Amino acid sequence: MMQKTLIHGFALLTCITISSMLHAQNQRPERPNIILFLVDDMGWTDTSVPFGDEPAPNNRVYDTPNMQRLASKGVRFSDAYAQSVCTPTRVSLVTGMNSARHRVTNWTNSGTNQPTDAPYPRFNWPDWNYNGLATEPGQTNTAVATPLPSLLRKAGYYTAIVGKGHFAPYGVPASNPENIGFIESVASDATGRPRSYLGTDNFGNSVPKTFDRGVRGLEAYHGQDIFLSEALTLEAQKAMDKALDLNTPFFLYFSHYAVHTPIMADNRFYQKYLDRGLDSTEAKYASLVEGMDKSLGDVMDYLDVRHISDNTIILFMSDNGGLSLNPPRGGAPFKHNYPLKSGKGAVYEGGIRVPMIAYWPGVTQPGSIARQYIQAEDFFPTILEIARVTDYTTQQRIDGVSFVPSLKASTAYDSSRTLLWHFPSNWGQGLGTLQKYFPVMRIEDVGFGPTTAVRRGDWKLIYFYGTGHVELYNLRHDIGEAQNLANAHPDRVQELLAEMSRKLQEKDAQFPISAQTGKVVRPKLP
Repeated sequence: MMQKTLIHGFALLTCITISSMLHAQNQRPERPNIILFLVDDMGWTDTSVPFGDEPAPNNRVYDTPNMQRLASKGVRFSDAYAQSVCTPTRVSLVTGMNSARHRVTNWTNSGTNQPTDAPYPRFNWPDWNYNGLATEPGQTNTAVATPLPSLLRKAGYYTAIVGKGHFAPYGVPASNPENIGFIESVASDATGRPRSYLGTDNFGNSVPKTFDRGVRGLEAYHGQDIFLSEALTLEAQKAMDKALDLNTPFFLYFSHYAVHTPIMADNRFYQKYLDRGLDSTEAKYASLVEGMDKSLGDVMDYLDVRHISDNTIILFMSDNGGLSLNPPRGGAPFKHNYPLKSGKGAVYEGGIRVPMIAYWPGVTQPGSIARQYIQAEDFFPTILEIARVTDYTTQQRIDGVSFVPSLKASTAYDSSRTLLWHFPSNWGQGLGTLQKYFPVMRIEDVGFGPTTAVRRGDWKLIYFYGTGHVELYNLRHDIGEAQNLANAHPDRVQELLAEMSRKLQEKDAQFPISAQTGKVVRPKLP
């Protein structure tokens, strides 16, 4: 009798223990869904959301009500940075490495072994990683790394990319994002820009080839009167549906081709900007911006309808500063990102400072602004921390620093960190436009050409390899980089040049090469 009582008591205790464990598991917070909403070539002021202390003129031109909606829920980062062109930023996002370390320092072409460097007097270029990202050795000129999506997939996330990839050229496995950890990949490959945004053009697949390839994977929309941004949004919703059907958290890397060239009218919004007095080119550009914004709103509406808004984090960012060349833009050249100086391809703020908003339900303070300066590689450790992925190893050394503290308290600020931008090459599109339309202008005047820059606190130092001169700016007082303070603060110049050299050495960075001597050209003290 006693034995039966003991067995019954043990069974009861076991049931209670299991029940307690299940209850504890049920009480454990779910891992959040994460959406990285990435825009292509969107400038810091290409929005009705002001990211500066005062609204910029552009903030009154563009209508982006859904960016406003997101910002009202979350935190705006006033000092968020990318690299000055696309592929370096995109590789940094998924590897956590600064471009000086991963050496994908320029944009990648469609085909393998095709450097995209433009010529520059007296310089040759290093043998950089123009074949983009790889997950294992074997392909020459690639950055070998353990990508973010593979770590999230291993941790149980449904990983999907919809839209632009541009991690590697065709012929390299990473040109297919499914080879770097994405379970699902839609309209994403080596293509860096579409040939057409129009479904009636089959998104460029029926247009005579002038650059890249048409956007592939959207054949279901061919022949329809639908804009590319809208088609991608529908596919993003389908990807989230699949994750929800599987009852698993998802990481959606939603990567728009907008607002990259070709500048084409999204007719849902085009006429309103013509009515506001914009020229036809700038009205088309504005319609691209608002079409992207509608996509953001549609995604947020989807989360509400599916009742997952409270457990879904949205991170909004652009991959570099706004294009400011005319042509292909309208209006005054190099002024499109005012009050920032210059634009895409440049080391000045207009080329690297980007719009960024983060919304973490229950964590970010609604309508707040973070002044902490951050860089693209910081998304890697941040997303892993948000996803509570802690037990992982990578092939690469991580340069990024989590900005979770700034999500939890927008006032968090670390002025001791040094950011680095390293471009030991020359951006071809910028050079060609300058030579054709502005033959008397030096490319350094608008921040193009081989450069390295650092920022620590409010101070930013730029070194121009072509001329050997330095520029020093205090961004708190001179966000437009109008007053070079190098002569007034020689000690600060020496200090930041030494920090620049240290960081370049620590990352084993490459440098331009003298065409005359064949030796590398490093930053030197003036």
